Amino acid sequence: MYMVVLDEADRMVDMGFDTQVTTILDAITARGKSTGEGEGSSPPSNPTPTPNSTINDETDVLERTRVTAMFTATMPPEVEGIAKKFLHQPVILRIGDEESGKNKRIEQRVCFMPEGSKKNKLIEDLSRLPPGGKAIVFVNLKKTCDQLSNYLEGGREGGSRFATGVLHGGRTQESREEVIELFRAGEVRVLIATDVAGRGLDIPEVSLVINFDLPPPPRGIQAYTHRIGRTGRAGRSGLAISYLTEADTDIMFDLKSYLEDTGADVPAQLSAHAAAQAPVGTRDEKGKLVGTKRDAVMYAK
Repeated sequence: MYMVVLDEADRMVDMGFDTQVTTILDAITARGKSTGEGEGSSPPSNPTPTPNSTINDETDVLERTRVTAMFTATMPPEVEGIAKKFLHQPVILRIGDEESGKNKRIEQRVCFMPEGSKKNKLIEDLSRLPPGGKAIVFVNLKKTCDQLSNYLEGGREGGSRFATGVLHGGRTQESREEVIELFRAGEVRVLIATDVAGRGLDIPEVSLVINFDLPPPPRGIQAYTHRIGRTGRAGRSGLAISYLTEADTDIMFDLKSYLEDTGADVPAQLSAHAAAQAPVGTRDEKGKLVGTKRDAVMYAK
C-alpha cells in the first residue's frame, strides 16, 4: 500500500499547479492500475490466490493499492474535478457547521466605512484586545504591511504604540520564521500580513483577525475564508472584523452570501448595495450587466 497526500489542494490549483498535480496523480494511478483506481472499479479487498500464485502475489496487490488523502479548506470546481477523477469512493470528513460546512464559532463583523477612516478604526479595535490576546491584520500589499507597522508603532502620522510583526513574501524565510516565533511566544501581539499568513499558521491564542483590506479577485471569498480561519481554531471562539469600502464591490455579493450562510449580521449598507445583489458579471433579461465588472488584480504577496 502507498499513500498520496494533497495538502492545501485548493491553493495548489489557485497557484496554477493543477496541471502538475494531475500529471503526478496520473503517473501514480498508472502504477496502481490493477487496483482499478481511476477506472471506476474497486480494488480487490481480499485477493484470492490461484493455485499457481504465491504469498508475494497478495503482497503485490496490496502494495499497488493507493490511499489518497486530500485536505482543503474550500472546494472550488477545479479541486472538485481532481477529487472526482482520482479519489475512488472517497470518505468525506467535514469540519465546521453541519449544514454550511463553515465555522460558526467565528463572530464576523463587517464595518462599512470610507478608506480614510480605516487606520483610526484599526487602533480602536486593537485597543480592545484582551490580555494575552493576539491579532492578525491582513492587507493586500507588501508595502502596506510595512507602512501600517510603522504607523502602529508610532513611527509616523502620530500612530499609537503597538509592538507589531510583519509577514509578507518580501521578507527572507529566516525573517518570517523569526517573526512567527515572536508572535507565537507573545512577544509580538499584532501580526500584519499578506495572504502569506492566510494558510498553515496555527496559533491557538489568535483571538482577533482584522481584514484591513478585503481580498481582491480572483480569490476573493476563498481568501476571506482562509484569513478568518486563523481564529476560532480547535473548538475556540474568535472574532473577525472586516473594513469594507466602496472600492470592494467585487467581493460584496459573495461576502453577503457568506455572512448569511453563517448566520452573521449583514450591514444594512452592504445588504442594500447594488454590487451585493448579483455576482460580478451577471446580466439581466435585457443583457445589461447587473454585477459590477472590473479587471482582476493580482497582488504580490
